[in-house]
Amino acid sequence: MHKKHFYQKYKNLLTLFFGLISAGFLYQFEDFHQALLSIGAWGYFGAFLAGILFVSSFTAATGMVILLVLVERLIPLEIAIVAGAGAVLGDLFIFRFVKDGLTEEMRPLFNRLGGNHITTLLHTPYFSWTLPLLGAVIIASPLPDEVGVSLMGISKMSTGRFLGLSFLLNSIGIFLVLSASLILKP
Repeated sequence: MHKKHFYQKYKNLLTLFFGLISAGFLYQFEDFHQALLSIGAWGYFGAFLAGILFVSSFTAATGMVILLVLVERLIPLEIAIVAGAGAVLGDLFIFRFVKDGLTEEMRPLFNRLGGNHITTLLHTPYFSWTLPLLGAVIIASPLPDEVGVSLMGISKMSTGRFLGLSFLLNSIGIFLVLSASLILKP
């Protein structure tokens, strides 16, 4: 009964832990890595899938490589829009994961580490707008989105607003990276 209670109480943390371990394990296999890279031949559907891969720490580099392959054959703005839509799907999964359970599971640990002082600080007017702003900057950058999405998730942002921001920011970030790659191409 005690083990069952533990798994139910920390199911999101355990899912996150096993997901990270699994992703790291799969990414070590060359065949799996090559299969991901072959998505670059799938046109706009490949751009959508690359957008999903673009948001995660484990798959961001592969997503970027796929997008850079696609920019040699397709229009950067169109790739950015389609990949931005894929990135929204990846970000939505992270956002819902953080908003729906991970923060509640981590609250006891957070409180043991002095969370009351940090919570008070985070609820000041200064931090109520800086967390989403910092999250937006991270999402728009070529960095993986987990931290930015988590900041938006804990800032009590609505899902609808998040989806719009995620699409806009990811599309702009992808477009800028693809445009820079064309300009810097030897």
